[in-house]
Amino acid sequence: MSIYQSIGTASANVVDRVMAALVSGLELEFGRGAGEALAHRFLDAEEAYFRWDARVEERWIGTYEGIEDDGLALDRVAICGRLDGSWFCAIMLVDGGGKAHGMMGCRQFRSLVRARDAMLHAH
Repeated sequence: MSIYQSIGTASANVVDRVMAALVSGLELEFGRGAGEALAHRFLDAEEAYFRWDARVEERWIGTYEGIEDDGLALDRVAICGRLDGSWFCAIMLVDGGGKAHGMMGCRQFRSLVRARDAMLHAH
């Protein structure tokens, strides 16, 4: 059994809101022109968290059975969204409070339809 949830309105015209907010904030801090270059560095370093924030739909897949028992219960959640100009589908590790703890994999797509289809068929 899985649970499917739309987070926001998703269409081909959706604005890459996470990337736009990141670039805008960095330009305020470091000046115009520096935001775009720095944004890609931040994205590379914290990709899982940015993808989680950029999701427009999610589907619960099941509990995560980790190798080590660290006392943290995590779920596997398939998401789709748009980040840095591309649609994507990713499998995330998420705690009960809705905080991302990692990413198990991510694929990029040319359209929302293909990203959503991958999310719906993820296991």
